Amino acid sequence: MSRIGKKPVTIPDGVELSVNGQQLKAKGKLGELVLDIHDEVSVKIEEVANDEKTDKVVVLGPKSNSRFAKQIWPTMRTLVQNVVVGVTEGYSKKLEIKGVGLRGNLQGNTLVMSLGFSHEVRYDVPEGVTVKMDGQTNIEVSGIDKQKVGQAAAKIRGFKPPEPYKGKGIRYADEYVVRKEGKKK
Repeated sequence: MSRIGKKPVTIPDGVELSVNGQQLKAKGKLGELVLDIHDEVSVKIEEVANDEKTDKVVVLGPKSNSRFAKQIWPTMRTLVQNVVVGVTEGYSKKLEIKGVGLRGNLQGNTLVMSLGFSHEVRYDVPEGVTVKMDGQTNIEVSGIDKQKVGQAAAKIRGFKPPEPYKGKGIRYADEYVVRKEGKKK
């Protein structure tokens, strides 16, 4: 049995969750998200009595005893948790541009970066994701969908990943780049 899958997802105050067949809709202060639950997983909303109040929770479980149902069940539980956190708090990733002459700026809905190539690199920000620039070297990608935020941050980092000799390039703010020693004479 899955330890992650057994834990119910608590629904915080201010979040409306509704289940329609295998589709879960979450509405919170930051927006609305829809998640399609796999057919092998059952989903239901229950009320659990605590000390002074009753909490609403989402309980997921495998519909069959198959191996795939046991594998997808905790994954679906984590995706439901990500949806609940997304509509209440949102997600953000911070990136840094390191290196002499490397910088970026925001022009409308397009991130324009000068990364040492013969041309400027342009990235159109996808819908549902917000990009902010703090100065010319700090980028913050935020939104309510964890997958979209992570994908946008990875795409921006992919234009010029940090190289191991001088550490130049785009890196996550908390990323540690393993440095290599240069050529000896």
